[in-house]
Amino acid sequence: MCHETTSVALKAQIGSAVGTCTLPDFETCDLILFFGQNTGANSPRFLHPLQEAVRRGCKIISFNPVREAGLVCFTNPQSPVEMLTGAATAIADTHLQVRPGGDIAALTGLCKHILDLEAEQGGIIDRTFTENETTNFDDFAARMHATPWDDIERESGLPRAALQSVANLYMRSERVIGVYGMGLTQHVHGSQNVQMLVNLLLLRGNIGRSGAGICPVRGHSNVQGQRTVGISEKPELVPLDQLATLFGFDPPRTEGLTTVKVAEGMIDGSVTAFLGLGGNFARAIPDVGRVDATWANLALTVQIATKLNRSHLMPGRAAWLLPCLVRAERDDQASGVQAVSIEDSFSHIHGSLGKRTPAHPMLKSEIAIVAGIAKATLASNPQVKWNEWTSNYGLVRDLIEQTYPEDFARFNARLFTPGGFYRSNPARLRHWHTPSGRALFKTPNVLSALGSPLIGNAMTLITLRSNDQFNTTIYGFDDRLRGLKGSRNIVLVSPDDMATRGLFAGQIVALETDHDDGFLRRVDGLCVTPYDLPTGCVGAYFPEVNALVPLGLRDLAANTPAYKGVSVRIVI
Repeated sequence: MCHETTSVALKAQIGSAVGTCTLPDFETCDLILFFGQNTGANSPRFLHPLQEAVRRGCKIISFNPVREAGLVCFTNPQSPVEMLTGAATAIADTHLQVRPGGDIAALTGLCKHILDLEAEQGGIIDRTFTENETTNFDDFAARMHATPWDDIERESGLPRAALQSVANLYMRSERVIGVYGMGLTQHVHGSQNVQMLVNLLLLRGNIGRSGAGICPVRGHSNVQGQRTVGISEKPELVPLDQLATLFGFDPPRTEGLTTVKVAEGMIDGSVTAFLGLGGNFARAIPDVGRVDATWANLALTVQIATKLNRSHLMPGRAAWLLPCLVRAERDDQASGVQAVSIEDSFSHIHGSLGKRTPAHPMLKSEIAIVAGIAKATLASNPQVKWNEWTSNYGLVRDLIEQTYPEDFARFNARLFTPGGFYRSNPARLRHWHTPSGRALFKTPNVLSALGSPLIGNAMTLITLRSNDQFNTTIYGFDDRLRGLKGSRNIVLVSPDDMATRGLFAGQIVALETDHDDGFLRRVDGLCVTPYDLPTGCVGAYFPEVNALVPLGLRDLAANTPAYKGVSVRIVI
């Protein structure tokens, strides 16, 4: 639902499905380019290294339809002086409010200016790098040269002079990091968003060296960790032959289902059972208005969870809700207290040991529940030792090490390495695991990441999360960082659009999706709230407006739902 776009786009371009940066890179970089990432709300701990980077002279440029407070200034809550005085560090030097879907055009403008100057005077791009480490440069450069500035300005919503100014700063910077979030990934052409940012970095060799690289910011501790150990619907990403040897069974080799494919399968009846390991699937997915009624048709629903959520109130014909230990709780098994492992956005593996007394002595761990279901379901196999794995999670890590010896050598011994141990990343070493053996300049075939242009009075909806929210879990109704209070049932509209459309603050309206597939998608009871946004753009909260996001509106390469680029109309 979030960063599969990253996995697909980066894998095709640099041969690695994850970012190439580590935290020490932020100690030496000269410039950080932020695209579609709300650090203050979604990754607040990241503000600490950003503050240190700014203090030593690093420049930060933000591309985002919303001027997010976390990139405006930061008062460090761990600093008594800053908390007592209210002193704050200005984070981003420049905020460019790009149109939703306009990042491809903005990045094209940066690359075009650089390549035009290279053609005029030379010595700007890293020719040694582009000639020896990349392919398809000439085709990419030709497309950049041929793209008119009028088109770039129209699609990005940014003036040529602003883009050229950022490009000039990029050219003066020795070490550059590109940071991005779901503002790039959750579009119909989200993969091209990501790849255009990589193209920019490749021009001056900013991948595969210290203080530079590509940095997708992921949320959950194991969003990329699950892929690392072969949990995927794509059989080509899993070492199936190795698993067959280790465990004496023939693993499935057909492609599985993504989030949107699961939802479509629930609608057409091809999906008949659902097992959820945490999460609030029923509210996190797109098109909830169409999917909600189908839960009751499922033969079986199983929810393994730490806290109650809306999904648990949507049972199938047979339904089980299985509470489990949270990661902070002590997990006692036959061999003693157990630890689990997590992987962060910087490819570091950390051990996690719960210390709190469990909420109830009957609570089981996720591993115990999954293994228990497996024992009750599957035929006995002497190579598959559910009881032993439940009693000692170190045995599971030993098996991960056998499956991925290069990444997980001495896994158990390194589990509690301070700061985590680093999992290898070939692209960081300029080992490009691509068909050509080189990094690939990907030539875009669109300037807008939106699926189609706006028609008539339609506007582009971007979904937002508040600082008082974790995924679908809402802790309060105030969005402190945006200065919004009292309700989440709002629609943010620029004052210019309000004036043009005859809207007033506090007016109650509906949003309807402008998507021609025969289904009416509508959310009522939204309060018009003036906010600093680009014209033609409205903002509203995830998951409250997920019903407006069609299942068919998703990244063409990765199937990630397009939560950041939905065409809607305001209905009075």
